[in-house]
Amino acid sequence: MTQLYTTLYTFMAFTSDRLKKDAKGATAVEYGLLVGLIAVAIIATVGLLGGKLNGLFETIKDALPAKAAAPAAGS
Repeated sequence: MTQLYTTLYTFMAFTSDRLKKDAKGATAVEYGLLVGLIAVAIIATVGLLGGKLNGLFETIKDALPAKAAAPAAGS
């Protein structure tokens, strides 16, 4: 996870240095790289925390009271 943070920090530092120069905005390639890095970060986070989150939701579901029987439609 530290490596991902370092990579994102380096990328943002590179991008900000590039933007401070004569360029008025980021190029499509830079936007594409940024979107790609965000996607990798999301995939890594879901991969690492997916099982824990599933277990948490199962625990919450099991702790909830059973659903009461719904009244009949004609009553």
